[in-house]
Amino acid sequence: MDPVDLPVPVLRRPRAQIDSEALEWDLRARVDGEIRFDAGTRAAYSTDASNYRQVPIAVVVPRTVEAAEETVAVCREHEVPLLSRGGGTSLAGECCNAAVVIDWSKYCNRLLSVDPRNRRCVVEPGIVLDDLNRQLAEHGLQYGPRPATHPNCTIGGMIGNNSCGSTAQAYGKVVDNLHRLEILTYDGVRMWVGRREDAEPERLTGAGGREGELYRGLTALRDRYAGLVRERYPDIPRRVSGYNLDSLLPEHGFDVAGLLTGSESTLVTVLRAELELVPVPAHTVLVVLGYEDICQAADHVPAVLEHRPAALEGVDHQLVSFQQEKHLNPEALKELPDGRAYLMVQLTGDTREEVDARARALIDAKPDDVDHTWYDDEQHVRELWLVRESGLGATAHVPGKPDTWEGWEDSAVPVDRLGDYLRDLKRLFEEFGYGHPSVYGHFGHGCVHTRIPFDLESQEGVARMRAFVERAADLVVSYGGSLSGEHGDGQARGELLDKMFGPELIGGFERLKALFDPGNRMNPGKIVLPYRLDENLRLGADHLPWEPDTVFSFPQDSGKFSRAATRCVGVGKCRSSQGGVMCPSYRATREEEHSTRGRARLLFEMVNNDGDSPITDGWRSDEVHDALDLCLACKGCKTDCPVNVDMATYKAEFLHHHYKGRLRPLAHYSMGWLPVVARVVARAPRTANALVSVPWVARAAKVLGGIAPERDVPVFAEQRFTDWWRERGGSYGDGHRGEVVVWPDTFTDHFHPAIGRSAVEVLEAAGFRVKVPDTAVCCGLTWISTGQLDVARRVLGHTIDVLREDLRRGTPVVGLEPSCTAVFRADAAELLPKDPDVERLREQTRTLAELLVERAGDWRPPRVDARAVVQRHCHQYAVMGFDADREILRRAGVDADVLDAGCCGLAGNFGFEKGHYDVSMACAEAELLPAVREADEATLILADGFSCRTQVDQAGTGRTPLHLAEVLAAALHGQDAEPERPAPPGLRALLSLGAAGAAFTGLALLAGAWRSRRLRHGNTPYRR
Repeated sequence: MDPVDLPVPVLRRPRAQIDSEALEWDLRARVDGEIRFDAGTRAAYSTDASNYRQVPIAVVVPRTVEAAEETVAVCREHEVPLLSRGGGTSLAGECCNAAVVIDWSKYCNRLLSVDPRNRRCVVEPGIVLDDLNRQLAEHGLQYGPRPATHPNCTIGGMIGNNSCGSTAQAYGKVVDNLHRLEILTYDGVRMWVGRREDAEPERLTGAGGREGELYRGLTALRDRYAGLVRERYPDIPRRVSGYNLDSLLPEHGFDVAGLLTGSESTLVTVLRAELELVPVPAHTVLVVLGYEDICQAADHVPAVLEHRPAALEGVDHQLVSFQQEKHLNPEALKELPDGRAYLMVQLTGDTREEVDARARALIDAKPDDVDHTWYDDEQHVRELWLVRESGLGATAHVPGKPDTWEGWEDSAVPVDRLGDYLRDLKRLFEEFGYGHPSVYGHFGHGCVHTRIPFDLESQEGVARMRAFVERAADLVVSYGGSLSGEHGDGQARGELLDKMFGPELIGGFERLKALFDPGNRMNPGKIVLPYRLDENLRLGADHLPWEPDTVFSFPQDSGKFSRAATRCVGVGKCRSSQGGVMCPSYRATREEEHSTRGRARLLFEMVNNDGDSPITDGWRSDEVHDALDLCLACKGCKTDCPVNVDMATYKAEFLHHHYKGRLRPLAHYSMGWLPVVARVVARAPRTANALVSVPWVARAAKVLGGIAPERDVPVFAEQRFTDWWRERGGSYGDGHRGEVVVWPDTFTDHFHPAIGRSAVEVLEAAGFRVKVPDTAVCCGLTWISTGQLDVARRVLGHTIDVLREDLRRGTPVVGLEPSCTAVFRADAAELLPKDPDVERLREQTRTLAELLVERAGDWRPPRVDARAVVQRHCHQYAVMGFDADREILRRAGVDADVLDAGCCGLAGNFGFEKGHYDVSMACAEAELLPAVREADEATLILADGFSCRTQVDQAGTGRTPLHLAEVLAAALHGQDAEPERPAPPGLRALLSLGAAGAAFTGLALLAGAWRSRRLRHGNTPYRR
């Protein structure tokens, strides 16, 4: 290529004919990685966080950077499109394509080196931002840009998008924080690129080969388009749309790394990155200013900028009200000042005195009618930032309101015109009938986020969406702004770039594309020669999903499973590695299909009637079954997911239909029917315990029951809690606070009855009169978790019959086992939605701590005065919450370290099932078991959940966790709490009971068969 020549613009898209069999053969033979052509994987990667959907050809998960290089070589030989993917949270469709997708996040996620003196580090593209910053913390350094998806976004994805986040106010975009990139072109050129000295580009143009050709082309592009770039590129801090041709200008140092940043995998594959780091601020203060409306707040932004904030975000009243409706961040919302719109202003400094003085100066300068709050402690600052970072999830799937979507969620304008832009944008919303969507965003940089109630399921609605976006693009261009302020162009805005840059610069983009990717194989259809913004829609005018009948009522999704399957918005919080509960199986496996989002994608494809869906056999789908198999049904996503995806319920529904009319796994019989098994064993518990203490009998029982061979069979109590209660003869004490029903769940009743006895003591000491049902009852949990929903409904119906009189008198029901309590508080009403007594059960069921806080507020528990490591049960975390437990522990003088450790990993039947042991233990070893091992002997280990206690007990920690009731009951007697658990029988018991055991086993099998036969004929497993 002559130095003054430019490549011919790309004019074609890749051919569609692909020999998938040959491609798969070569990838498996040559690439050190996981090669996925299966339907489940392709379904999981068919979309990102956008409105778009394209099923990939295959997914490659390389183990090394070199394996990824070989992947590119194979794709080149087969002329196959290619897409690099990070966290998969792109909002403009740039992360889905009919291509071979390289997922870097599982293996290529290493911090390779750190240079603290020069404040730089080298990373692989799959490393997650928060994980990187945790590793950099020992050096007092961090990577500056911090998008709201920081717990799960990867550095490679951030480079592809030119990400920003709130901290870009202080540190700039990714393009401002890169030193070098190691890149690979589609045709195989691998090199490091970055800024060049003044004379170096000209020297490099004289080099031979493909590298010299690239530099000659880049120099020619710079020389031809420099004037247009200076003229047409908006001079604003959040110009993310288009290619970064401005990085080639002399004033930017001919920065090829900067040019390629934000190119959305359309030009090169990034193999490694050398990042520029910044010091972690020593001190931080957050000032929140309250305004009458969001436009007034935007008008005030230039004045706030005079105080040099490190972050300046805007939040409107709609976002706050949506979070109130969805019960998100309730404590933080109480900390907001008066107003209907807010500016969140973060200030940093080297000393506490410095940041406090800057905060006071800001407050003194504000208008008198602007209210404020300010905090300089880490907890309040973190809580308040969650209000802003929850924006995407909070504005999606708001109860009682139309669904909202991306499409015009990321515009940016000059800061001094932000208020007027918002007023015009709101008028445009009204003109198109979209009402008053929430607007919020990075106001210090003039960047506005929103989700709009587009109708994406009718021809008229899609046409209206297109017309609105075109008008909105004209509006932002008239303000001298950018179509994208940080989310990129992808498919959502690629078609509109001509409005912003004009045809000549679009020609420059096409020539740049042709220089690096002349065959248009790199993420085709994005930015250059883009797909239309209204094609490849995940829904679309012809979207007519399958609407199957369900057992659960799905009230939050209008009773439609198809809506539940569409609930996930792709933000990817379930792919975080720390904090909260969601998603334990992803944290153990690092597999997209084993994240909440991945499973939701497969369920969407299952009900999607598009002809190209990889999932074609509905409820019988093995791919969906395999993805759900490692779901622990922990319900963490019910709370942690910003849009409250409830995968535990979806799994139960799926298993119900998947196995309907055919044999189930053995574990569904042994553990799904545990309450019945326990009732039979209760007739001779010592015999049962003796039998399973014999190694060969235990092995046989585990095989027959589908139980993991690594697990010990729990020991049954010789006296059940309900037997003790009957012998006791009723409640003691005056009962001046009224009557309560203590629920005798299977786990407390048959395995750990000391907990029930302790709870009775505590409740009586607090002034309650206790009742315990005098007939066999069950919440149905084990049948729900194994998808035997017809049985679960009948069991619940029997329970309602038993409790009906108490429920109608308003008697509280106290649950001791969190998972069973959660059934009453959540699942029961969705399984029996038309029974008012089920609703009464939901409203009247309380945990022990909740009852003591709500109905015995003046009762002071005895002092325990001890330290405790506390594991919250996942279902309690997700459904009931833990605030009451914290309060009771505080009153008792317990210094509680409540672990933010996620799921224990046992999760009811999950950890006992054959094939799940490794994942179960990986979940426990993440944080729970290390915390238990580190605790000294004087520190209590508290876990109200049977699963949590069993996991710790069977993990060889030497510790047996206690229930809150046991700790309080021991303190009533002035004693230290000691767990009272059934002990396995000794040798003498084995010899004396061996003969009886054989007879008992036969009787038990006969009894089980008889009960199963009765159930199949419509009888409940329980009778009065």
